[in-house]
Amino acid sequence: MKATIICILLSAYSIVNAQGISIEDSTLFDFWVGEWNLSWTNADGNIERGTNHIEKILDGKVIQEHFSDDKNSFKGTSISVYNAQKKTWHQAWADNQGGYFDFEGSVADGNRMFSTGATEINGVKIIRRMVFHDIKQNTFTWDWEVSKDGGKSWELRWRINYKRKGVI
Repeated sequence: MKATIICILLSAYSIVNAQGISIEDSTLFDFWVGEWNLSWTNADGNIERGTNHIEKILDGKVIQEHFSDDKNSFKGTSISVYNAQKKTWHQAWADNQGGYFDFEGSVADGNRMFSTGATEINGVKIIRRMVFHDIKQNTFTWDWEVSKDGGKSWELRWRINYKRKGVI
């Protein structure tokens, strides 16, 4: 019996390690910390650029974001924090166009993400999420997605390519 329990625990540990990430990790979004150059393709097919400065504040317990779009003067900031008691990540975003979102962190399909609850717009319930993927030491991709069917399917609205400043 004891051997069976140990085998089950080792199997579960191997599965978590194979996936490599857990929402119950206070360092889950540390890869994001740094100075980043950003690029994305706008609706007209033109390349746009921006920057994002991500830092740890408040004794390293909070991640603060400072986003800036070079061309359109769009600026925003977010605060992300891990709640150790609830074992959840939370983020609050605000920008210079009056935008504000509350997000809860999660991990799905090996990707880190923040999602909003459903809000109703013109009779349609909308969920928004940002997905961090293809994460490497000096690059990653960030997607802004929207669901109108309770999260069954997602529509890509904005893809930003991150490249750490100072890296060729």
